[in-house]
Amino acid sequence: MNFELSEEQQMIREAVRDFAELEIKPIAQELDEKAEFSLSLTKKMGELGLFGMYLPQKYGGQGLDNLSYIIAVEELARIDSSQAATLAAHNSLGIGPIYSYGTEEQKLKFLPALCSGEALWGFGLTEPEAGSDSRGTKTKAILENGQWLINGSKVFITNGSSEISIGSTVQAVTGEKNGRKEFSCIIVEKETPGFKRATMHGKMMWRASDTAELFFDDCKVPEENLLGKIGQGSEIMLSTLDNGRLSIAAMGLGLAQGAFELGLSYAKKRKQFGKAISKFQVNSFKLADMALKIELARNLLYKACWLKDNDQPFAKEAAMSKLYCSEIAREIANEALQLHGGYGLMKDYDIERFYRDQRLLQIGEGTSEIQRMVIARYIGC
Repeated sequence: MNFELSEEQQMIREAVRDFAELEIKPIAQELDEKAEFSLSLTKKMGELGLFGMYLPQKYGGQGLDNLSYIIAVEELARIDSSQAATLAAHNSLGIGPIYSYGTEEQKLKFLPALCSGEALWGFGLTEPEAGSDSRGTKTKAILENGQWLINGSKVFITNGSSEISIGSTVQAVTGEKNGRKEFSCIIVEKETPGFKRATMHGKMMWRASDTAELFFDDCKVPEENLLGKIGQGSEIMLSTLDNGRLSIAAMGLGLAQGAFELGLSYAKKRKQFGKAISKFQVNSFKLADMALKIELARNLLYKACWLKDNDQPFAKEAAMSKLYCSEIAREIANEALQLHGGYGLMKDYDIERFYRDQRLLQIGEGTSEIQRMVIARYIGC
């Protein structure tokens, strides 16, 4: 098995790393403090070709493999999780379902703008009473006179309310079959009557990303805005989450790498008892364990991407990657903060933001508990 990245993948890593260091890092702390979504950075990511990376050029994409996209998310998260979240949610949850399940007309209508950085898209799955239990969805859509009539609400929707967010794919109950809810996915554009959006404030983490609540009050959508087939909603949702887990894993890996580098750098500079604290065995072993976990996480995630890029089943490995990368992000951010001592608790130090940002990774795209349930099923438990 070849562990070498291609020349193109190496170039992507270097280009995104340079962009993150030069464009994002100088303003990341300020954006976090103000809880401000950056339209400028989003458009620059579009200009760099980071949106729709794995889509064919026909739809405005770059025609790259999934690993290249995951590397880009990883490198952004190494500096700032908010910008990585914008990219990851838009590509995996926004663009992905339209590309995989949309009609040719839907693809040509929406994807070129979504690949340019001029527009963003959300995926409306989570509801106040439907999180880990997606079948608890209460949003309903009824087909009447050639239109879908949608009523309900969604919560915690990334890229759902910014000024360039032009719509969301919404999962709704569209009927019942054999006593079980039947779900379908419907494309809802932002100007649709009866559709309202509200930005969520007061977040602990990802404060510079856009998180929204969506409301549907007799929202009327054309029948042709159905994504896929009637009753295919669960399939679309599960497929979307499998892909999303890879990007969340990449965010965990990138955050862990960034936190490790912050901890290592500080430990080499900070002196106690006459020498750098990195020279004390308790800390050098701590840093060695951090490096080991990052290496294991990267190999596991890249293997899952290799499986996907080679059209092999990857759902189990996606769940494993998401679980492990999010868990080690927590562990490494915690240890890196510990190395900073009291300074790690101050907003002047980036590790404070990393420590907060990692917390969503064990919740979003399926909690760690749900990932363990998924893995258990795959191994026959």
